[in-house]
Amino acid sequence: QVQLVESGGGLVQVGGSLTLSCAASGSISSINTMGWYRQAPGNQRELVASLSSVGSTNYADAVKGRFTISRDNAKNTVYLQMNSLKPEDTAVYYCFIRNRYATVYWGQGTQVTVSS
Repeated sequence: QVQLVESGGGLVQVGGSLTLSCAASGSISSINTMGWYRQAPGNQRELVASLSSVGSTNYADAVKGRFTISRDNAKNTVYLQMNSLKPEDTAVYYCFIRNRYATVYWGQGTQVTVSS
């Protein structure tokens, strides 16, 4: 069984920064991609950023230049550094991992609220 534990969410003012962390544990086959989705009330879940095992990154247009994704393979942990936060970044952020068999695991979600 795979478990993803997220941390780092919270309340921040416009223009502030937060760093989300997601640590994976359990029966993990080779991790291919790690990343983050988010879901705001009334919206569909959307990809924020992803990072492959070979270092390829993918960012949503809305966060390019403000968010940075990174990973520590030894710790099976993925991070999301979020700078210059905007009210529209308010959402529940979910981390995910995709292993080499294309199985996807999800974290429980962490709330990020940006106040203006």
